[in-house]
Amino acid sequence: MINPKVSVIIPVYNTEVYIEDSLRCIMNQTLKELEIIVVNDGSTDNSLDIINKIAKEDVRIQVYSQKNQGQSVARNVGMEMARGEFFYFMDSDDLLVADALEVCFNKCCEQEADFVFFDGDILYEGNRPALSWDYHRTNDFDEKEIYVGISLFNRMLDTSTHRAVPWLLLIRSSFMNNIRLKFYPGIIHEDELFTVILYLKAMRVGCIKRSFAKHRVRSSSTMTTKYSYRNVDCYFTVITQLLGYAQTKDILVRRVVDKYVSYTLNPVFQTAFSLPLKDRLKIILVAMRHNYLKYIHAKNMLILLFKNYISPSTKGQ
Repeated sequence: MINPKVSVIIPVYNTEVYIEDSLRCIMNQTLKELEIIVVNDGSTDNSLDIINKIAKEDVRIQVYSQKNQGQSVARNVGMEMARGEFFYFMDSDDLLVADALEVCFNKCCEQEADFVFFDGDILYEGNRPALSWDYHRTNDFDEKEIYVGISLFNRMLDTSTHRAVPWLLLIRSSFMNNIRLKFYPGIIHEDELFTVILYLKAMRVGCIKRSFAKHRVRSSSTMTTKYSYRNVDCYFTVITQLLGYAQTKDILVRRVVDKYVSYTLNPVFQTAFSLPLKDRLKIILVAMRHNYLKYIHAKNMLILLFKNYISPSTKGQ
């Protein structure tokens, strides 16, 4: 296939239980003009064997392997190999409704959109407790409207509907190339940085009021592994990068980025109350050094400092 309509980029690390279902839901999409780029990120289980076996059934599947370098690097490698008009970033344990890519592709073409956003459902593994947030955010938006990215992002912050996940987006590859956007390597929560820049730079964004993605929450996934100081440190990296970016932009961008920093750091401080005292003190020292404390509400400072001060009601991102 010379010019696929969509490049589906799937980083894989030790998801042998799920990868076949994820691949087949893409293979069975109603939009057939696809390339399926699988980047094996140093899996130590049977993921690669399963991928190679399935790839023999479908010439659209391309398989690349690298030593384990993290999801950001794997996605960036996938983008370098991709030739599609649009990118879809798929998690290797998720599912996608059969007509999702066709509907999104047609919507992007109809509205000449830089990207479109849609909703998702959560698939809980076993008896995992429900998350305190969901991935339904399109109720407040109009499918007929074409949004300017920064205005849309600002509104999502105001309504607490921003979700920093690329698997709820279909993105025009030429737009990505023009803004030179990649995933920041070596950190977790890299989607926070990626999605904010995406919204800030987009001039035409479309909305589809359907739940297309089925996102799996399992015990070994990033969002359910034990919270540690590294989580906070990676959030600080994201904030540092965004504030540095905003310094060179106009007042509107700076205000929206400031709002996002508050939107993000306050839940981070709430969640970090569970860390050891030495880590909590380190968080405060780093925040002071970078002048982040001005974004933190007094209540959340008390939660961080005194574990038993109040029961936190954290907001998911």
